[in-house]
Amino acid sequence: MKFIIRLSLVSLWLIAGPAWAAPALVNQLANHPSPYLALHGTDPVAWQDWSAQATRMAREQGKLLYMSIGYFSCHWCHVMQRESYKNPKIAEVLNKNFIPVKVDRELEPALDAQMIDFVEATQGRGGWPLNVFLTPQGHPLYAVLYLPPANFEDLLIRLNQLWQQDPQRLAEVARREAKGGKGPGAPKLSPEKVAEHTQQLVSMALQHADDMHGGFGTQNKFPSVPQLQFLLNQYIRKPDNNIREVLELTLDQMAAHGLFDHIGGGFFRYTVDPDWETPHFEKMLYDNALLSRLYLRAAVALSRNDYLVVARRTLDFMMRDMTDASGALYASFSAVDDQDIEGGYYLWDDEELMRVLSDAEYAVAKRAWRMSDAPPFEYGYLPMGDVDVTSIGKEFGKNVDDITAMLQSAQQKMKAVREKRGLPVDTKLLAGWNGLALASFAEAAQVLKEPGYRDAALRIKDYLVNKLWNGRSLRRAVSKDGAIGQVVLEDYAYVAEGLLAWSELTQDDDELRLTADVIREAWRRFYNRGWILAEDSLIAQPASQDALMDGPMPAPSGVLAKASLSIAQRTQDTQLRNQVFSALNSGHDQIAQNPFWFASHIDAMIVAQQTAVKE
Repeated sequence: MKFIIRLSLVSLWLIAGPAWAAPALVNQLANHPSPYLALHGTDPVAWQDWSAQATRMAREQGKLLYMSIGYFSCHWCHVMQRESYKNPKIAEVLNKNFIPVKVDRELEPALDAQMIDFVEATQGRGGWPLNVFLTPQGHPLYAVLYLPPANFEDLLIRLNQLWQQDPQRLAEVARREAKGGKGPGAPKLSPEKVAEHTQQLVSMALQHADDMHGGFGTQNKFPSVPQLQFLLNQYIRKPDNNIREVLELTLDQMAAHGLFDHIGGGFFRYTVDPDWETPHFEKMLYDNALLSRLYLRAAVALSRNDYLVVARRTLDFMMRDMTDASGALYASFSAVDDQDIEGGYYLWDDEELMRVLSDAEYAVAKRAWRMSDAPPFEYGYLPMGDVDVTSIGKEFGKNVDDITAMLQSAQQKMKAVREKRGLPVDTKLLAGWNGLALASFAEAAQVLKEPGYRDAALRIKDYLVNKLWNGRSLRRAVSKDGAIGQVVLEDYAYVAEGLLAWSELTQDDDELRLTADVIREAWRRFYNRGWILAEDSLIAQPASQDALMDGPMPAPSGVLAKASLSIAQRTQDTQLRNQVFSALNSGHDQIAQNPFWFASHIDAMIVAQQTAVKE
C-alpha cells in the first residue's frame, strides 16, 4: 500500500531541532560529469550527489531527504530551477531543514522508477520534475511534481513542521510493506493463458485507439512503441484489418504532424495535444532508436515504402546530430534552446523565412508545411504536414518535380540556418539507450543494405564492448573519472538485444558468444524469484516483481526474455531456455489486470510458446 501525508493548512508551532549544529552543506554538483547535474552546480541550494554519504547525513541529523529527480531535456525541470532553486530564500529553507539531493533520472533509472511508482500511487499522476521527501531510513513520505515557488516554499515549511513535531509517527506511516511476486512458475507455458493474454491485449489496444488521430487515448499523445510493436508483430503472425488500420493511422499521423521534425528528421518525445500538433520539444535517443526500428519493420510488413523514408530520416538524424566522436550516441537534446525558449531551435517567423528562402520557395513552403495561418507558437511556426506535391503543383501551376525540388531546397536552407542556432545537448553515453540504437542500425543495415548504417552499428558496438563491458559486467556510463550512474536491468537487456542484432547481421560466432555472456550475466544479477531493476539501493528496496510493465521503452524483462530465447535456441542451452519459460510463466494475475502495459512480456510469451511448439 502507498501512503500520502495529507498536510494540514492549520499553522503548527515549529519545534526546535537538535541542539548541536550540523556542518553547513555545500553544493557538490559543479563540474559534475552529468550535464543535467552540472546545470545545478551554481544553485544556492546545497545539492548533494546521490550517495551513501547523503543518506548517512540524513540519519545522523534526523532530517528528511529532499530528492529532486529530473533530466537534461525536461522543460519544467528548468522552470523549477529558475523559479525555486535559484531563489536564495527557498534555498535557505531547503539547506537548513533537509538534505537536498539532485538526481539525474537517466543515471539512476531504477531509483526513478521506484519514485514514479510512489508518486503515481499517491498523486494519481507522474512526471518530472519529480520531488520526493524521504525519511532518513529511506522510505518515501510525500511527493509532488512541479510547484510554483510560493506553493513550494509553503510546502517545505509545513512538512518540516510536521516532521519536527512527530518524526516517529511519520516514519511509521511512510514505512510500507514491500509486496513481492510469487516467484517463477514451471518451465512450461499454458497455450490457453498465452492466447487469453494476447486476445485481451489486442482488444484493449483496439478499444483505446484513437480512430481519428491514431495513437492511444484522447489527451497527450506518446509514441507508445511497445504497444505498437506488439500490434505489428501480431499482425505479422495473424493479419487483421483492424490492427492494420490502427497501425497505419498512427504511423501516418506521427510522421506527418508535429511529433516528427520535418526539417532535420527525428522525433520529439510526445505531443501535449491529441492531434500530434504541439510537441514537447525534447528529443530522446531511446525514442528515435525505437521509432526508426518500428518504421523500418512496418515498411516491410505493411509494404509501405514511405515508412522507409521516415526510418532513414530518423537514422540519419541520429548519425548526424547525436553521434559522439567515440561512435556512441548522446542521450538527448533539450526542449529549450540556448536563449531559454521552449522549442526556439525549431520555430520560424515570417521575417526569417523570407530572408532565408526565395520568393517561390517561401510561397510553396508556407503552403506545404502548414505555415499560412497565424503562428500557433509564440515564436513562430513549426513546419509540419503530409505534403501532397501533386495538389500543390496544380495550385502553383508547376509540375511535381519542380515542387519537390523547391521543397528540398527550402529544407536544406532552413536546416543550414537552424544548425547555427544553439541547442543544449546531454552528452551522456548510456549503455542501454545505445543498445537500442545498435539494434536499430544493425537491423537497418540488414534490411536496407546501406554500408553507412553498418558502420554506425559497428562504432556503437565497439564503444559498448570496449568502454562499458569488461568481460564480466557492464557500466551504465563513464566519464573521465570512471563509472557514473548505476547499471540496471535495462542496460543489460537493451545491450543484449543490440548485440544479438549485430551478431545476426555479421553471422559471427564470437559476437554470438559475447551476446550470450551478457545475457547470462543479466539473469544472474537481476532475476531471483522475480525481477529486480537494480542490484543495490540506498533506500528501502521493494521486493522482486513477477512481470515488469512497459513504459516509453519496452519492459527490459520482456526484451531480455526474447533475446535469451534466441540465444538458448542457437546455443542449445536448455538451462537458459527453462529459466526464460519459468520467468514468463509468472505474474498472470498481474498481467490480466491491465494487459495493455505488459505488451513486451506478452509478446515474449508468444515467442516462447511458438518456440515450444517447434521443439
